[in-house]
Amino acid sequence: MDDGFKRVLVVGTGALGVAFLPFWINWLRNSHPDTEFRIALTRSALRFVSADAVAVLSGTEVFIDDWNEFSGVDVPHVELARWADLVLVHPATLHFVGRYALGITDTPLLLALQSTRALVGVAPSLPPAAHESPVVRGHLDVLRARPGVVLAPTVPAVSASTGELEDGGSAPLNELYALCAARAAAVRGEAG
Repeated sequence: MDDGFKRVLVVGTGALGVAFLPFWINWLRNSHPDTEFRIALTRSALRFVSADAVAVLSGTEVFIDDWNEFSGVDVPHVELARWADLVLVHPATLHFVGRYALGITDTPLLLALQSTRALVGVAPSLPPAAHESPVVRGHLDVLRARPGVVLAPTVPAVSASTGELEDGGSAPLNELYALCAARAAAVRGEAG
């Protein structure tokens, strides 16, 4: 089935679950062989996953979300915003979710996400009990209500810090992708 996504940008942030990104890259390439993928990593993601491993598995250079990686004439945010027809942020740390919800554009990637026409899927990865915070709930509500954004529900996961089963794990990337495909199909249905 053609889901309409030809160019997908996968964004990994500094949650521990980004260590599984190589697995998800293989899944994406095998499940969607006609789709072109690019991978972006935040600086904090580099603590848990190697840009070199991701580059080899994806077959493309990894975009590092840091202005210092680019010359004064580069405008990476414009190119990224225009290139993708789907962006998957997986996993999305609480820090990333808050900055995205508030419209903060202090990195090339956040600037691209605020100006893209692409559908943006976000799979939050929250620390234990974070979902009880009114501020966190507010950020999630903002993203949930934003046109062009698909917010995946968190899932129960064993916390690396407490060892206990907590609600706050990021939904698997294949589920985030399916939610985005369903939203795109619904939008196409409404337009047709």
